[in-house]
Amino acid sequence: MPRFLVSGSSTLEGVKALTKEGGTARRRAVQQWCEGLGGRLESLYFAFGENDFCCIHDLPDTATAAAAYLFSHSLGVVKVSYVVLITPEEMDAACRKAGGYPLPGA
Repeated sequence: MPRFLVSGSSTLEGVKALTKEGGTARRRAVQQWCEGLGGRLESLYFAFGENDFCCIHDLPDTATAAAAYLFSHSLGVVKVSYVVLITPEEMDAACRKAGGYPLPGA
Protein backbone atom coordinates (compact mmCIF):
# COMPACT_ATOMS: atom_id res chain seq x y z
CA MET A 1 0.00 0.00 0.00
CA PRO A 2 1.52 3.37 -0.97
CA ARG A 3 2.58 5.63 1.87
CA PHE A 4 2.23 9.40 1.78
CA LEU A 5 3.75 12.21 3.83
CA VAL A 6 1.03 14.81 4.27
CA SER A 7 1.84 18.25 5.58
CA GLY A 8 -0.23 21.36 5.73
CA SER A 9 -1.37 24.52 7.35
CA SER A 10 -4.68 25.41 8.91
CA THR A 11 -6.79 28.44 8.15
CA LEU A 12 -8.01 30.60 11.02
CA GLU A 13 -11.23 28.56 11.03
CA GLY A 14 -9.21 25.34 11.24
CA VAL A 15 -7.15 26.65 14.15
CA LYS A 16 -10.31 27.65 16.00
CA ALA A 17 -11.77 24.16 15.51
CA LEU A 18 -8.53 22.52 16.65
CA THR A 19 -8.37 24.74 19.74
CA LYS A 20 -11.95 23.80 20.62
CA GLU A 21 -11.64 20.03 19.96
CA GLY A 22 -7.99 19.37 20.85
CA GLY A 23 -5.22 17.38 19.21
CA THR A 24 -6.28 13.86 20.16
CA ALA A 25 -9.78 14.47 18.79
CA ARG A 26 -8.25 15.65 15.52
CA ARG A 27 -6.01 12.57 15.34
CA ARG A 28 -9.02 10.33 15.97
CA ALA A 29 -10.99 12.06 13.18
CA VAL A 30 -8.11 11.74 10.70
CA GLN A 31 -7.61 8.10 11.67
CA GLN A 32 -11.29 7.29 11.07
CA TRP A 33 -11.21 9.18 7.78
CA CYS A 34 -8.14 7.22 6.58
CA GLU A 35 -9.75 3.93 7.55
CA GLY A 36 -12.91 4.94 5.67
CA LEU A 37 -10.75 5.36 2.56
CA GLY A 38 -9.37 1.85 3.01
CA GLY A 39 -6.10 3.10 4.47
CA ARG A 40 -4.37 3.67 7.77
CA LEU A 41 -2.99 6.63 9.67
CA GLU A 42 0.53 5.76 10.76
CA SER A 43 1.30 8.98 12.62
CA LEU A 44 0.17 12.57 13.07
CA TYR A 45 2.14 15.41 14.61
CA PHE A 46 1.45 19.08 15.12
CA ALA A 47 4.25 21.51 14.33
CA PHE A 48 5.39 25.11 14.50
CA GLY A 49 6.38 27.08 11.45
CA GLU A 50 5.29 26.91 7.83
CA ASN A 51 3.34 23.69 8.43
CA ASP A 52 0.91 23.27 11.31
CA PHE A 53 0.82 19.48 11.05
CA CYS A 54 2.32 16.49 9.30
CA CYS A 55 1.21 12.90 9.12
CA ILE A 56 1.90 9.67 7.32
CA HIS A 57 -1.00 7.88 5.63
CA ASP A 58 -1.06 4.47 4.03
CA LEU A 59 -3.65 4.67 1.26
CA PRO A 60 -4.72 2.03 -1.27
CA ASP A 61 -3.49 3.92 -4.37
CA THR A 62 -2.68 7.34 -5.80
CA ALA A 63 -6.30 7.89 -6.94
CA THR A 64 -7.39 7.58 -3.30
CA ALA A 65 -4.63 10.01 -2.29
CA ALA A 66 -5.81 12.46 -4.97
CA ALA A 67 -9.39 12.16 -3.65
CA ALA A 68 -8.12 12.79 -0.11
CA TYR A 69 -6.18 15.83 -1.31
CA LEU A 70 -9.21 17.27 -3.11
CA PHE A 71 -11.51 16.61 -0.16
CA SER A 72 -9.08 18.19 2.29
CA HIS A 73 -8.91 21.37 0.24
CA SER A 74 -12.66 21.48 -0.29
CA LEU A 75 -13.23 21.81 3.47
CA GLY A 76 -11.64 25.24 3.46
CA VAL A 77 -9.92 24.72 6.82
CA VAL A 78 -6.55 23.30 5.69
CA LYS A 79 -4.15 23.46 2.77
CA VAL A 80 -2.19 20.25 2.33
CA SER A 81 0.52 18.72 0.21
CA TYR A 82 1.04 15.03 -0.42
CA VAL A 83 4.44 13.43 -1.05
CA VAL A 84 4.75 9.80 -2.08
CA LEU A 85 7.18 8.01 0.23
CA ILE A 86 9.46 5.32 -1.18
CA THR A 87 10.98 2.52 0.88
CA PRO A 88 14.69 1.68 0.55
CA GLU A 89 13.69 -1.57 -1.20
CA GLU A 90 11.54 0.32 -3.70
CA MET A 91 14.46 2.67 -4.32
CA ASP A 92 16.70 -0.37 -4.95
CA ALA A 93 14.23 -1.56 -7.60
CA ALA A 94 14.09 1.92 -9.14
CA CYS A 95 17.89 2.10 -9.28
CA ARG A 96 18.05 -1.23 -11.09
CA LYS A 97 15.50 -0.01 -13.66
CA ALA A 98 17.18 3.36 -14.13
CA GLY A 99 20.62 1.94 -14.96
CA GLY A 100 20.20 1.56 -18.72
CA TYR A 101 19.57 5.14 -19.84
CA PRO A 102 22.46 6.61 -21.86
CA LEU A 103 23.55 10.13 -20.93
CA PRO A 104 23.03 12.83 -23.56
CA GLY A 105 26.21 13.43 -25.54
CA ALA A 106 27.85 10.27 -24.24
